Amino acid sequence: MEIICLQENLKKGLNITERIIGKNLTLPILNNILISVEKSSIKLCSTDLEIGINCEISGKIIKQGAIAIPAKVLTSFINNLPNKKVQLKTKDNKLMIKCENYKSQIKGFSSEEFPIIPKIKSEPILKINKDILRTGLSQIVEITAISESRPEISGIYMKFEKESIKTAATDSFRLAEKIINDVDIASINENEIIIPKRTVVELIRILQDDDIGNVELVLNQNQVLFNLNNVQIISRLIEGKFPDYTQIIPKEFQAQVITNKQELINNIKLASFFSGKANEVKLSILPSKSLVELSSEDADVGSHKSSLPAKIQGKPIKISFNYRYLLDGLNNIFSDKVIISIGKEAGKTLITSVGDESYKYIVMPIKA
Repeated sequence: MEIICLQENLKKGLNITERIIGKNLTLPILNNILISVEKSSIKLCSTDLEIGINCEISGKIIKQGAIAIPAKVLTSFINNLPNKKVQLKTKDNKLMIKCENYKSQIKGFSSEEFPIIPKIKSEPILKINKDILRTGLSQIVEITAISESRPEISGIYMKFEKESIKTAATDSFRLAEKIINDVDIASINENEIIIPKRTVVELIRILQDDDIGNVELVLNQNQVLFNLNNVQIISRLIEGKFPDYTQIIPKEFQAQVITNKQELINNIKLASFFSGKANEVKLSILPSKSLVELSSEDADVGSHKSSLPAKIQGKPIKISFNYRYLLDGLNNIFSDKVIISIGKEAGKTLITSVGDESYKYIVMPIKA
């Protein structure tokens, strides 16, 4: 194998593929990136057997071939080369690297030892703008649980509808739903899937690239492929059925509060310094005064109280929340004003934005 490419292109490709590689002691070959050169294609591939990433880079092909190279060493070295032409050449499972007056060689492994990343040849079921997909997934991904006993809530739920994707995530204490619109859906055979959180995190990261335009999604049995121009992410799907979360979205409310989002966030952050080990912040809903009072107390630190104006319908309520859970929902709302609706059943609370019904966040209180 022999190629010549710009350091910038090689660096970018390595940084995309290297992120999913950890330190695998059982299968050391997984600690490598496969460099594969075929005909007019230069590919960098990585996998942890659950996620696979293929990244195609541009360059001049002199000789075809393939080699697996330790990912951390190769990526760190290439990142520190000048942005000039880099020559990569293989000999006896070694990668010779030449760039201006730098010459190095890294010991590698035969490409035959590297696991085969499955190819999905089905037609894409949908096409979507990368910014719309990235923003939508970013609003819910951090709510996902890490649970070996309940793998079905360890991923992002997707339900494909006529012109939209309904996505959701939960950790049993809170739930986020985002409806992603403006989707070009070609066909729906399987209309519900669960994608591992780690796959979605990597997808969001790669979607920040300005060179990516539309994203194609392809399904094949228990796998999903995201096709992003010169990058492909292939992942297993989580088996099982996502909980019917529509049953827990409150329909009737004791009180509804409309207030300024940023002022509420600031008040919660101040109260959090006195929230104690339980992270407890108390909200007092006062319709007669059109106020929401926030208070917190820690025997070892002190106490805090503040208030902010709000438009309130319903009855007076005192309710406590884990302040981190409140902030997680509020930080994923993009409008200036939020609606906080406190349900009649166990104080389940729905947080939405004024003027945008595509995002819902449900959080359970500590005390109601």
